[in-house]
Amino acid sequence: MFVCHIALQGCLTLSDVPYGVNADTGGHITFLLELACASANDPKVERVDIVTRGFADASLGMRFEAQCAEQSGKIRVIRLDDGDSSYLPKERLRERHDELCAAFLDYLDGLERAPDLIHAHYADAGILARHAKEERGIPYIFTGHSLGAVKREVNGKADAELEKRIAIEERALEQADAVIASSRDEAEAQYAHYGNIESGRIRVLPPGCDLTRFESAKPTQKVRDDLAQFLREPAKPMLLAIARPVRKKNLLGLVEAYASDAALQEAANLVIVAGCRSNIAALEDECRDVMEELIAAIDRHDLYGKVAYPKNHVPADIPAYYALARESGGVFVNPALNEPFGLTLLEAAASRLPVVATDSGGPNDIVERCHNGELVSPRDAGAIARACREIVTDRRKWIRYAAAGVEAVSAYDWKAHCKLYHRLVREVTTEPDPAPEWDRLLVCDIDNTLLGDREALREFLVWQQEHANHIALGIATGRSFHSAQSILASEGVATPDVIISSVGTRIHWYDRENRRFVEDAAWLKRVESGWQDAEVRALAKKLDLRPQALLEQHSGKASYFVEGSDPEAVRRAFRQADIPVDVVASHLRYLDILPEGVGKGSAVMHVADRMDLTQSRVVVAGDSGNDLTMLRSCPFPIVVGNASDGLTKDPSLSHAYMARGTYAAGILEGVKHYQAAGCW
Repeated sequence: MFVCHIALQGCLTLSDVPYGVNADTGGHITFLLELACASANDPKVERVDIVTRGFADASLGMRFEAQCAEQSGKIRVIRLDDGDSSYLPKERLRERHDELCAAFLDYLDGLERAPDLIHAHYADAGILARHAKEERGIPYIFTGHSLGAVKREVNGKADAELEKRIAIEERALEQADAVIASSRDEAEAQYAHYGNIESGRIRVLPPGCDLTRFESAKPTQKVRDDLAQFLREPAKPMLLAIARPVRKKNLLGLVEAYASDAALQEAANLVIVAGCRSNIAALEDECRDVMEELIAAIDRHDLYGKVAYPKNHVPADIPAYYALARESGGVFVNPALNEPFGLTLLEAAASRLPVVATDSGGPNDIVERCHNGELVSPRDAGAIARACREIVTDRRKWIRYAAAGVEAVSAYDWKAHCKLYHRLVREVTTEPDPAPEWDRLLVCDIDNTLLGDREALREFLVWQQEHANHIALGIATGRSFHSAQSILASEGVATPDVIISSVGTRIHWYDRENRRFVEDAAWLKRVESGWQDAEVRALAKKLDLRPQALLEQHSGKASYFVEGSDPEAVRRAFRQADIPVDVVASHLRYLDILPEGVGKGSAVMHVADRMDLTQSRVVVAGDSGNDLTMLRSCPFPIVVGNASDGLTKDPSLSHAYMARGTYAAGILEGVKHYQAAGCW
């Protein structure tokens, strides 16, 4: 496998990168170099080239000249000569697109063999990759890193320069064979601003992280002394926040949440590590304003002796803060209005520190995967305070969340990332197998059905591969499409032939020839026709239903938490309001409101019709209330042994096979039962 990366921005070198020397030499270079090194460790990878732009600049050093190539093992850095030797900031790279494209083709033509794949980082690199695909037929994948359309949304407007950047991003996206996103938020919210990328080409691959220094961290006397200046009772559990003092990090919201809950103040201290400062007046305008507002809020609520906001720290202090918070029985809190990924949550998890995190952005993925804390609305001060208080005062819950943090270390390291990354590379570059001739369809739920027992899953996957040419594998889940795709890939499940997601409101088919998923437009039209979005959400608000995160909401699906609500009372309320919906409750926690007649059951029947299969050729497997419609409607359902929500006693499932085996073992047991009985 030969992969060529393109990264044109900044001062890229294999060693002693001058980070911070300019605005373009930052984290993306660290990411790229760590990815290249981790990728090169795979014996199946024979070569990794990193192509960047050459320049000569006395102030930056002459080692970046076009003729200065570098090599370390399998990794090479090649610097293109575009005819202009001056350093160009990222805003001016588009001026040299034509020359850079020509220089890149010259590089490709000079190789003994072409790369199997090109991986473009940022939009300008995507232009080169697209040109190479059009001229040389080499497939490419794209990583945006940061997106102009997101900046436009945050600012509420875009100037001419930003609009040009967004147009370049659209061109790069249009022909990409796959687009890598680091989180569901990036995949489902950020890329939603672009017209040239369909959901089926986006893959969520969490970036690798080196978390070793947080796993073994211990509190230091320096950190203890720094906090002792602020806290009357420093031994209390610590609510720890680490973030720059900017408005989007919502640190003032955290202080207000803490101030609103007397019991929380009694149970825990609040520690905010908000960058370094020698003099607040010398900070950047926004940072200065936020710090002044924080101090004013502490004064207004008379929180002295309970809140610490140390002035300075060195890099080594950060792991020590996590360790001290863990030692105290505390919680890490990230209340950001939106957090694109959430590296600090992984650092806390690796430190075995429970988390309370914003439900807007990447933390959804981390907490969903690691189960190491709770998600809250960043604008709900009561929810933030309640979640923190319940964790620090419930030792069993604290221990459970702290222990779950170990999952972060394995799920988000570079080895795990490269496993997924190389799987994607192989998928994009390998010729597709001949189209199978399916005569049966097996549809499984994910959580607590297909997944939950890795040994049982391995046995199931062996069976599934043996029958893949005539039994199509379908997924039906409450997760979103990208969440489902990501968790299945991370657990080694072969790419499903069809994914029914979001409790049956979305269907994606895998296009083997083009190696991407394609959304079922006919099903989407059915879901959205007659869906009264405003009316549904207005009534749900009147019923005081607490909404799930924004990522769980879309046209045709309104999602809430059950909490004290009675699902049957909710159904009656919608009937009385003459709003045609189905209400689905599951796991005693989730409540989804869907268009009437839409759900997993009708989605499975739609899939079977598309495949020209009768119902007798379909087997479904599930474990919870959101599987009920497909278990009821299918003649051959399987209820796995670990089922919840009363499925095993539901009279409408008297025709179902009640497996003794749990998780994937229960699926396999049920399938073999129906095969032995000659039913399927």
